[in-house]
Amino acid sequence: IEGLGDGLPIGDYPLDAFLVREERRAVRDVLNSFERGRYVMDPDFQQDFIWSDDKQSKLIESVLMRVPLPVFYLAEDQEGRMVVVDGLQRLSTFRRFASDGLRLRLPDRPEIHEKQFSDLPPKFQNRIEDCNLIFYILDEKAPDHARLDIFDRVNSGQPLSRQQMRNCLCMGESTRFLRDEARTDVFLNATGKSLNTQTMRDREFVNRFCAFHILGVEAYSDMDDFLSDALKHINANPHIVGELSAAFRNSMQNNFHVFGKHAFHKRSPYQENRGVINVALWDVMSTGLARYSPAAVEKRSEALRSAFYRLMDDEEFQRAITYSTNDAKQVRFRFAAADKMFTEALDA
Repeated sequence: IEGLGDGLPIGDYPLDAFLVREERRAVRDVLNSFERGRYVMDPDFQQDFIWSDDKQSKLIESVLMRVPLPVFYLAEDQEGRMVVVDGLQRLSTFRRFASDGLRLRLPDRPEIHEKQFSDLPPKFQNRIEDCNLIFYILDEKAPDHARLDIFDRVNSGQPLSRQQMRNCLCMGESTRFLRDEARTDVFLNATGKSLNTQTMRDREFVNRFCAFHILGVEAYSDMDDFLSDALKHINANPHIVGELSAAFRNSMQNNFHVFGKHAFHKRSPYQENRGVINVALWDVMSTGLARYSPAAVEKRSEALRSAFYRLMDDEEFQRAITYSTNDAKQVRFRFAAADKMFTEALDA
């Protein structure tokens, strides 16, 4: 993927912006808190990124051997609940095993091999329930881009993408919307099925459309905050998802109709080979063609292609979709240039 840009370096944040605190909790207390709804794990993430039984068994074995576990990272949400960002699989393993949903696969330890939690002797059950977990909790007041950068640095085990972390922090109607739209045929056709689903890159693209379509380029200053703000807006206003879905699918249809397999790619008129998808082009083309009906786009499709090729010959626009793409000046320039193109080609 081209044109993703970079986030703010962590050194740009005030030193007192992070508000991280440490807590120690026994597994027993954590599981009880889960039952009371105090801890939150993204169910979509858990379903798609689950550890194997062998790996889960190794975790339980480590606890029984009193091997210290890596710390867990959580984020406090606006309701005071703890959103699990790093440690999802470990906590899921504890929940599953404690509810007899896992039989240990440890053939080298015949005394516990194929045993469920209820099959273990009391001393082993107590050892698991009394195991102390170390939580680092990021306060709700910390900026979203600071949260993502911190979690980016501390990820253990299977690293999470920023969109996966964002999906955990902003769970609700918005993240369900991203999931559903990323699975539609019209999106898959328009993007050529080229976006990684496991890292949620596909959902990130839908997220970017939502942000620029709902909030507008005028509200843009930082990409991480901008994408999170869009998800929070949808969560607070779930009634907008119908209109948002219609606009998104209309855009995908229009882009695919005009550009086919080359949608959202840099391209000259005679280029046949498809390069990599450009996310900066995605931003302007997905939101721009959401405003026009299929009939209007079909009628003026040749004029739009010609205008697009002229825009691709503009060196300043090329720079705006290639370098420092998250810079606010670059973002506003490419949207202004694309809006001019749409006006000339479709509003003539």
